[in-house]
Amino acid sequence: MEDKSQAHEDIVLNIEMDQKEETNKEEEEAPELPLPKTKQFNRLDSLDKEANKISTMSSASKVVSIATVMQLAYQSIGVVYGDLGTSPLYVFSSIFPDRVPSHGDILGALSLIIYSLTLFPLIKYVFIVLWANDNGDGGTFALYSLICRHSKVSAIPNQNAEEMELSSYQLNLPTKNLKRSEMIKKAIEKSTWAKTMLLSVALFGTCMVIGDGILTPCISVLSAVDGVRKIDAGISQDVVAMIAVAILVVLFSIQRFGTDKVGYTFAPAILVWLSFIGAIGIVNLMRHDHSVLKAFNPVYIVYYFQSDPKKAWISLGGVVLCMTGTEAMFADLGHFSVRSIQIAFTGLVYPCLICAYLGQAAYLSFNPNDVSDAFYKSTPESVYWPMFVIAVLASIIASQAMISATFAIVKQSMALGCFPRVRIVHTSHKHEGQVYIPEINFVLMFACVLVTASFKDTTNIGNAYGIAVVAVMLVTSCLLVLIMLMIWQMNLVLIAGFVLVFGSFELLYFSSVLYKFTNGGYLPLSFAAVLYFVMYVWHYVQTKRHEFEVEHKVSAQYLSSLGSDLGISRVPGVGLLYTELTQGIPAIFRHFLTNLPAIHSVLVFVSVKYLPVNKVPTEERFLLRRVGSKDYKMYRCIVRYGYKDRRIASSEFEQLLKQNLDTFILNESWEEGEGAEIEACEEERNFLDKSWSSGVVYLLGHSEVKASEESGLLKRVVVDYAYDFLRRNFRQGFVDLQIPNKSLLQVGMNYQI
Repeated sequence: MEDKSQAHEDIVLNIEMDQKEETNKEEEEAPELPLPKTKQFNRLDSLDKEANKISTMSSASKVVSIATVMQLAYQSIGVVYGDLGTSPLYVFSSIFPDRVPSHGDILGALSLIIYSLTLFPLIKYVFIVLWANDNGDGGTFALYSLICRHSKVSAIPNQNAEEMELSSYQLNLPTKNLKRSEMIKKAIEKSTWAKTMLLSVALFGTCMVIGDGILTPCISVLSAVDGVRKIDAGISQDVVAMIAVAILVVLFSIQRFGTDKVGYTFAPAILVWLSFIGAIGIVNLMRHDHSVLKAFNPVYIVYYFQSDPKKAWISLGGVVLCMTGTEAMFADLGHFSVRSIQIAFTGLVYPCLICAYLGQAAYLSFNPNDVSDAFYKSTPESVYWPMFVIAVLASIIASQAMISATFAIVKQSMALGCFPRVRIVHTSHKHEGQVYIPEINFVLMFACVLVTASFKDTTNIGNAYGIAVVAVMLVTSCLLVLIMLMIWQMNLVLIAGFVLVFGSFELLYFSSVLYKFTNGGYLPLSFAAVLYFVMYVWHYVQTKRHEFEVEHKVSAQYLSSLGSDLGISRVPGVGLLYTELTQGIPAIFRHFLTNLPAIHSVLVFVSVKYLPVNKVPTEERFLLRRVGSKDYKMYRCIVRYGYKDRRIASSEFEQLLKQNLDTFILNESWEEGEGAEIEACEEERNFLDKSWSSGVVYLLGHSEVKASEESGLLKRVVVDYAYDFLRRNFRQGFVDLQIPNKSLLQVGMNYQI
């Protein structure tokens, strides 16, 4: 219950702003103000079914003006493309770490780079994956959320069977592929193993993205700072590593200013960087060897593998680094828009990267011994130091892409019950998806400093980086194929072509990066294993807690037997009792009646429900219903929102809740239409006003979750120790609610799961 309570703060700001806008418009048109919109239904004590319905649960992309798209495209250069844009710093040195390449090797490697950039970032992500967004939001969990919304495969607490009714595919016209889609959905829905595997894949992808966010700053900053050896070739690697560590600390220190400010600040530097590497690439191409343009012919890839198949296969682990940061285009989508990402990549990033790699290959054709430092060696002497300064700035900015993606994906995971509670700070009033998470920022900084200080060079970090990059791509492909089958309902031939082209190459790349497992490749998998354990433990216990709530809810007969006074004194005031249930009376209610000498004159059961969407329309945020007869003065309130909705202070939530309760009571009397009912309505509204003026108290259960006596050893360790450690060391529910101590009342309760 605590973990769901954190979200109620999210409901206020958007509703209040929209209501003010509506009110201002109506003041100009009519002398009287209409009552605010509130959903209300019959007097049955259940909102289980209605709680899952909102009118706009579709995957339509955000509609924005051309000016806004161009503005976001400019911003995305500094946030999204720093990682991908700085890959020329280390790609060729990673492809040939311990050998001098021949001219044929250079052409083959260049051809691999060109077609890797074309196939994956350009075709797969820009033109396919970006359209699998969840109402404009991207990332691994957005794909999982999209699948959950269209079928009953969610393993997330407080998601019920009625969610099938909100699937947008029911609004689609019948097609020849609809029957196949239905069969696949039913097969997955019936299989507990399939649901668990689907969640596990989503969690694994999330963990690898976070691992990517750790390794990106390390390799980018180290690669750029290495150019300082131009001053003195005798500078040790330890000194280079310490300089990189200092830069990393500064980078993470400025994250609190937000993606919006960081993006605008850094976008010019990345713009200059991309222009420089593109221009230098063209100069090198003209100065050294324009024959490398032959690499656009993919036959040179075949020649490359024919010359030495094993070495060519191993070198794929270096080639894959040219695609680092590709996932950021999708993971950071919530900060921008599909069109802005597409315009920035196709119009600027892709051409500049191709020119940069062509220029380096042209230089290496005549200077193959410089392959270990291809970027700086190929830079003309006249612009070396300006390029060094811009490279350091660009490498710092490169880290921003995956840091922003990590913040976004952790917020999604937490909102869907798969990550412990952390503090979410919304850093922009203009763009909803831009967030900053202090705890995650500190963990990332600590891990980056540790990795940089330990490895000190880019070779082993590059080996680790490759595994993280390809693993995330594979997870995205797996979830995307499911979306193609179930939601997009595409032709099987097209789906098979997608799997054959992209899946086969990704598996080939993955086999190559795994070959270097012992040389640093274990690092991202170690990070992923720890994160996966934390996320799965948290999700597992949250699921079991919800099941416990459902099994032990109070019966209607028990409530009726108490009478309108509930068997104890009713004192003036309003009590907001938080529960995970959307129907029935929670077990904690009986606990309150047993342990408290009195209860409030007005009692509201508040349930915060996460829907698998990024946002819920403000007019559909609240659902209200009575619990028992009117004499009980008890209500049920469901507060629904998506994983991108904002949180806000409890005082404004109270004001908004009172307003909606008042409207609910008034609408109810109008429906009944009898004079006596209208009179009773006025009395009830006055009673509500008096109770509210007496004060509002938040009633929370302070739960202790323990494994049941018949549980095995593993379950006891997971629940009694692992989960308990996470619960005690992460944020508590009442902290997120921002409840004043004088308004908080907690009663302890044990959960045996």
